[in-house]
Amino acid sequence: MPKPVLNSRHRARWALALSALLAGCGGGDGGSEVPPPDACTVAAQKGWLGNYMDDWYFWYALAPRPDPAPYASVADYFDARLYTGTAPDFPADRWSSYESTESFNRFFGDGQALGYGVAVAGLEIAGQPELPLFVRYVEANSPAARAGVRRGDQVISVNGRSAADMVGANDFSALSASAAGQALVLTLRRSGADQVLDLRAATYALTPVPTGTVLTSAGGRRLGYLIVKDMISQALAPLETAFARFRAAGVEAVVLDLRYNGGGLVSVAGTLASYVAGGRGSNRVFATLLFNDRQAGTSNSQFNFSGLASALGASRVYVLTGPRTCSASEQVINGLRGVGIDVVAIGDTTCGKPVGFQPASQCGTTYSVVNFESVNERFEGRYFDGFAPTCAVADDLSRALGAPDEALLSAAASFADNGVCPAPASGASSRTLRRQSPRAEAGERQDMLAR
Repeated sequence: MPKPVLNSRHRARWALALSALLAGCGGGDGGSEVPPPDACTVAAQKGWLGNYMDDWYFWYALAPRPDPAPYASVADYFDARLYTGTAPDFPADRWSSYESTESFNRFFGDGQALGYGVAVAGLEIAGQPELPLFVRYVEANSPAARAGVRRGDQVISVNGRSAADMVGANDFSALSASAAGQALVLTLRRSGADQVLDLRAATYALTPVPTGTVLTSAGGRRLGYLIVKDMISQALAPLETAFARFRAAGVEAVVLDLRYNGGGLVSVAGTLASYVAGGRGSNRVFATLLFNDRQAGTSNSQFNFSGLASALGASRVYVLTGPRTCSASEQVINGLRGVGIDVVAIGDTTCGKPVGFQPASQCGTTYSVVNFESVNERFEGRYFDGFAPTCAVADDLSRALGAPDEALLSAAASFADNGVCPAPASGASSRTLRRQSPRAEAGERQDMLAR
């Protein structure tokens, strides 16, 4: 649960407690740069990684510090350095990761992805291979979209491997591609008929804001409905277009669909929150990023709400959430609540990631190691159990996103009309099950980048 700290004395105590917790191995020269390795040998890269984590890892004082020599690969050494959850305030690190610098730059620089563009609802049925596996999301410009794949299609097999086998093994890696042109044979069932699709991986442009439209609720209320999939810079222009449309239409409530938003840039999350908050966020803090005691003096930073001409100044916002609502998208919820805006969460509990990265690249690999935690203006943070829904509603894979009768959107519209949750708190899958199923599915990221 968030931990409120409401005045300067409490803020000082928070900082002091954090410093004491993370200073168990002694202080350091905050803000120092870690010299690059002399060469890109395994030994040199392990040496650089150890030095980097000693200086910049949020849990550097609590994490293991094994001798790098016995580890045959940089990947093995990386895993050995991760914090294991020994302190009561922090669970084990399940977020730090690495990827090719090419892949990182493709996503955060070019706003593109390499793959097939189809994502399945594996997390929803984790540990239950007897249940059907459905497509939950298709990227608009992807090979899957061009082949006609739709949300709600049942996956029968992937490259000849049954859906039940993939769910039982918690292994959806076949839906990710490592190179353009890589083949995927996808057998789907729709309306009782099976079809076999041959897809080829390609690089395609992401659509970070696929939908921004004005709907009318059953009670005649004008709703601005917005899907935000990725918090990347390419989202800024369509966000402005959508909120300008909402403002011109005189919308009475905003529904932010963040159910599949794994986060991205803090600045983009702050911009989205600013469109909602308007003057209510004027000269106020969206998020403060708190680094470890070695870096706090030069790296702690604050992101404020922006003054935007198309902002709405809402006192309440409806956010559609689920276990993939993560990182910078959770930051939107926390930041809005920090300035007193009523955030009504419709759906399921969010992923619980109040920490983020300042990625570092060496030898063609980009390391996203947890560097900081994020708190709102009231210094509320550490929501490692996620944000529970105000109104628990199961994701409705049988309806297109944005369809008025889709369960989460319909519930938000009903809540806006009547002020109460229209459905019983049922259908949410187990948080414990999710904790045991950290492996990301195709197209998923969990990012909160300090820029």
